[in-house]
Amino acid sequence: MAIKAPFQLLMLLGIVFLASSVCASSRRSDQDQENPFLFKSNRVQTLFENENGHIRLLQRFDKRSKIFENLQNYRLLEYNSKPHTIFLPQHSDADFILAVLSGKAILTVLNSNDRNSFNLERGDTIKLPAGTIAYLANRDDKEELRVLDLAIPVNRPGQVQSFLLSGSENQQSFLSGFSKNILEASFNADYEEIERILIEERQKEPQHRRDLRDRRRQQSQEASVIVKVSREQIEELSKNAKSSSKKSVSSESEPFNLRNRDPIYSNKFGNFFEITPEKNPQLQDLDILVNAVEIKEGSLLLPHYNSRATIIVTAVEGKGEFELVGHRNENQQEQREDEEDEEEEGHERSGQVQRYRARLSPGDVFVIPAGHPIAVSASSNLYLVGFGINAENNQRNFLAGEEDNVISQIHRPVKELAFPGSAQQVDRLLKNQKQSYFANAQPQQREEESQRKRGHISSI
Repeated sequence: MAIKAPFQLLMLLGIVFLASSVCASSRRSDQDQENPFLFKSNRVQTLFENENGHIRLLQRFDKRSKIFENLQNYRLLEYNSKPHTIFLPQHSDADFILAVLSGKAILTVLNSNDRNSFNLERGDTIKLPAGTIAYLANRDDKEELRVLDLAIPVNRPGQVQSFLLSGSENQQSFLSGFSKNILEASFNADYEEIERILIEERQKEPQHRRDLRDRRRQQSQEASVIVKVSREQIEELSKNAKSSSKKSVSSESEPFNLRNRDPIYSNKFGNFFEITPEKNPQLQDLDILVNAVEIKEGSLLLPHYNSRATIIVTAVEGKGEFELVGHRNENQQEQREDEEDEEEEGHERSGQVQRYRARLSPGDVFVIPAGHPIAVSASSNLYLVGFGINAENNQRNFLAGEEDNVISQIHRPVKELAFPGSAQQVDRLLKNQKQSYFANAQPQQREEESQRKRGHISSI
């Protein structure tokens, strides 16, 4: 009995621990579903997928919460392709900010009188203006290419339309939309030759069957948008391709790499890279910033908020968690009728603050509205890429840390009035944190206590 009792106790403790873990996991799952700021990786629409890759479109931001009404004309797409493949030429009715998450690519951009090719790699970013015909090849022998696109449509808000130049058995070229007479007059050639060379080779069949097949094909999303390309073709595309600019001032048309610049915040716990519209002409007219954040395992990006910019953040690698402070009514898509009159007058009733917390995995997206404090911790090395909307003159205000701590700038008499503690106590508390921007996610006192407990358990 003396032997069995401890064993039974351990079994009981294990069951209790397992049950509590399951409950905690269930609560976290519910929190994730109720969190309007989180878009899990499954909240996407697959626009195209075949054995060579896929294109996926994230759910519309403004359909999730009323707080994202200002994002109704912004869409987030992810392009993924296997080695030695190419996204065939197309153009869209949207401006794009393209960011390479992983892999190596050759991007070719066409103009009326010339073309420019660029070698892209992780961290490279470039703007593609609406209507630009471009094609993108994965030039790596082993690694998949992952590209993130922020799209800003120029026709219908939130609706992106692409026009494919090349035709194949499974897709229509937009050239096929023109009549026979227009094509013959435009190319000064017989329609059969134009069709065979530029559009597609069709079997001779009755007109009504061809029309029916055309309608079905137009509706189909299984077009051959991504195809295999040979090593020789990759080498041909690589000729005269330029690499991203390493200059301090970015070009108006060439790609730029966030990692070629010094991080704006950095210490042993993490790095924060950012390019703002004030420093880059490509971002200026769209009023967008681009950033990349590396948070080391067990570290914390300290609490802060953005004064003007709303940041759309994608978790690229690693796992972590964010805590965002908002108001309790922000998890409701529609407000109560008695609040609508106040909103029309430009005033929204402020309720109690609420903590919105969610775990992050690769592919997850979260949105940080302007003015909303947030902190991000990493359970493994975490890599984030963000696009900031309304970015011009944005100010990032940190609420903790030794440097750039906005709370420390408050006058002492106001500290006496604003906080329960005295101004002296507030100042002493703020000075406890010796790090800036990034810090250990485990407070020092709790970490020492945890180490003592682990040592005690090990001795048992």
